[in-house]
Amino acid sequence: MQYRQFDRLPKQAKEIREKVFVEEQGFREEFDSVDNFATHIMAFDGEKAVATCRFFKQDDYYLIDRIAVTKEYRGRNIGREMLQEAEEHIKTIGGREIRIHAQLSAEGFYAKLGYISTGEYDFDEGCKHIWMSKIICSLYF
Repeated sequence: MQYRQFDRLPKQAKEIREKVFVEEQGFREEFDSVDNFATHIMAFDGEKAVATCRFFKQDDYYLIDRIAVTKEYRGRNIGREMLQEAEEHIKTIGGREIRIHAQLSAEGFYAKLGYISTGEYDFDEGCKHIWMSKIICSLYF
């Protein structure tokens, strides 16, 4: 798998998110102004786009969201690799904390990767979510 970083929402990332979040999961408000300033990461199998996510700075932490893997590539650890790619990029630009607004069905996935639930469950477009966070860089050496 090859990973590439973009400072604009690539057409292939938009197509993946439409397929996964809009068509498969029924979200209606998938695209927002964050797409204009977020960093987007995509996974490619050769020239075929197979996964995407985005991250951006918010207050004193970074938020990773919109992690989407095409159906035929699920179960191959690409979601984990996408998350690790984003974490590495955030580390290189001095990020210390990452937060994720995880769908309830993905809470265990993020917990295995070191994310801790930090609040109450809430709903985004009728889908149950939980805030999770991970410290990626200590202030002390």
